Amino acid sequence: MKFSTACVAALSASVASAGSWFSSQDVVAKEAQKVPGESPLEFCDTDHSKDIIKIESVDLSPNPPETGSELVIEATGTVYETITEGATVNLVVKYGLIRLISTTADLCEQIENVDLKCPIEKGVLSITKSVEIPKEVPPGTYNVYAEVVNADGETPITCLQATVKFGGNSKSEIEL
Repeated sequence: MKFSTACVAALSASVASAGSWFSSQDVVAKEAQKVPGESPLEFCDTDHSKDIIKIESVDLSPNPPETGSELVIEATGTVYETITEGATVNLVVKYGLIRLISTTADLCEQIENVDLKCPIEKGVLSITKSVEIPKEVPPGTYNVYAEVVNADGETPITCLQATVKFGGNSKSEIEL
């Protein structure tokens, strides 16, 4: 849970200062558009013309993320309207078909984990944040969806999704 909270905070901040992740819907990547940069992030299959944030790039190092290592997230974007207290992140994390997390979090509380505070004013923002990915993360495919909305509950800030696979080439997965 600590890992997912750190990732949510870091990626929410990249959403709130330049981007975000999953809602209570199943992940469908139909015609999703890749977020510029080196990451598995894609924009959700929704209209982004009214988004408060335009994400210009998100880079992860390493890409793809690896268990037992430090993940560095660098994100830039433009905020077109002030983001205030009450903005939320609707987050869903799935392990294969199993829903691990389905929650709504306060965006302003989460972005404090990446050294930002609300209100987030109009303008260009850049963040860099490091998080540790525990080596205990089970191998498998994780799908993440985050829809971020402003305090009115309707104005979209952004919506991002990603699929990340941990393991796959490890010796322990091959052994029976």
